[in-house]
Amino acid sequence: MPILIAAVALLGLAVGSFLNVVIHRVPRHESLVSPGSHCPQCDHAVRTRHNVPVFGWLLLRGRCADCDAPISARYPIVEAATAVLFVAVTVQVAHLGLLAALPAYLFFTAVGVALTAIDLDTMRLPNAIVFPSYVMLAALLTLASLLHDGPTPLLRALIGAAALFTFFLALALVYPTGMGFGDVKLAGVVGAALGFLSYPAVIVGAFAAFAMGACVGICMLITRRARRTTALPFGPFLVAGALLALFASAPIADFYTGLVQRA
Repeated sequence: MPILIAAVALLGLAVGSFLNVVIHRVPRHESLVSPGSHCPQCDHAVRTRHNVPVFGWLLLRGRCADCDAPISARYPIVEAATAVLFVAVTVQVAHLGLLAALPAYLFFTAVGVALTAIDLDTMRLPNAIVFPSYVMLAALLTLASLLHDGPTPLLRALIGAAALFTFFLALALVYPTGMGFGDVKLAGVVGAALGFLSYPAVIVGAFAAFAMGACVGICMLITRRARRTTALPFGPFLVAGALLALFASAPIADFYTGLVQRA
């Protein structure tokens, strides 16, 4: 297990570095391959030794080696956060006895990090990321299902995806100013990832997303950082709710069941 954790941490740093490219270029409809990493201010290519995740930014003290322009702290934050999340997800998936599904949940985590940053920046959830995620997650969960408990978890994933997609679609049609279709499309991905775990995970993930969104919205209103008409990106809350459900859906469901039985 320690070797797996170390490998996943390094993988997370490398993936986080690539996610920075995705976050910057996908909303601009730029290639992820060409040109290579470069300073957006002076266009000089980033040297290999400066391209090491987190440490490259620290070595440069947050400034371009050529023009001394500041480099956003978000770059090392995304890299470090991806590594931490990869490790945490690996430990939890192993605890649940679902190591066969680890690639699927690491993929979902990486997509979640990228979409969270993009949604915060642009209030959009690009189809170029969301649509391929359906295909990739379906393939990885199918493989995990074949290696693990047979078709039952995969069927739950399909039902979870359909249920959340339909629920969010209904919300978007009834209240279009409060729910975007990008959120609807992402809801299907979240439903598949959580449905593979359990039906309570789907419910906990959706409820947590709305609860966190409401809490942040109320706090912003109280501190006057937003008005009632201010739009908030919901994608980050969907991702956060899904991750919370991955770690805590079972104890939350057990707690709620206990309350109902005692009532």
